[in-house]
Amino acid sequence: MRFRTCGDSGVLVELADLDETLRVFAALRSSKAAGIPGSNALDAVTQLIPAARTILISFDPLLASRADIIAAVRALDVSTDVCRRSRTVEIPVIYDGEDLADIAQLLGVSVPQVIARHCAHAWSVAFVGFAPGFAYLTGGDEIFDVPRRKVPRLSVPAGAVGLAGTFSGVYPRVSSGGWQLLGHTEKTMWDEHADPPALLQPGDAVRFTPARERVVAGTASCLSDSGESDKQDRILALQLSDSP
Repeated sequence: MRFRTCGDSGVLVELADLDETLRVFAALRSSKAAGIPGSNALDAVTQLIPAARTILISFDPLLASRADIIAAVRALDVSTDVCRRSRTVEIPVIYDGEDLADIAQLLGVSVPQVIARHCAHAWSVAFVGFAPGFAYLTGGDEIFDVPRRKVPRLSVPAGAVGLAGTFSGVYPRVSSGGWQLLGHTEKTMWDEHADPPALLQPGDAVRFTPARERVVAGTASCLSDSGESDKQDRILALQLSDSP
């Protein structure tokens, strides 16, 4: 854990990896909310901004010094996993992405299995970046580890749901991007009139659910005529058709 100065009222904490970042971020939020004795300096914290391997801590210099903040962070117990999720957000997805078939081929599974695995596990918002409201989601099925596109798209539509590496995410607005696209959602990810404007916040749990009408049609077209795999996919199609 390393600390760097950011202006008059900021400390950048550098961590070893994403897992340590999530642990420290969760411990910071928990300690500040609970008012744990000995961590009073955290009362001066005004903002926490996590990234993949860093956390920016903004604080009120009239209430605590930089040394106080650093000492409080060093004193946090991050040896055990803590609850990182404050709420669960459901995002309905129409799985019609341009890269869906390519993703299935890369992972060595069928298209229906890609959809089922993407929906089966709750994802967690690790951090937000790239664009306002773009959340990097972790903790999905361990099968998901796909490369970015060799040639990024110049225009990815708002609501596009994608994969890159072990992350999943939803594009909040039209932008360029190199993630592999699974489908899209009509859920609004960024609303400047809302408070907060970003739908997803660090620590939130996210559950993707298939939009029934489009998923069933897409799934049926991808079913093969071969043995056990075909049987499993047909069962999966029936399960998806009963989804909300």
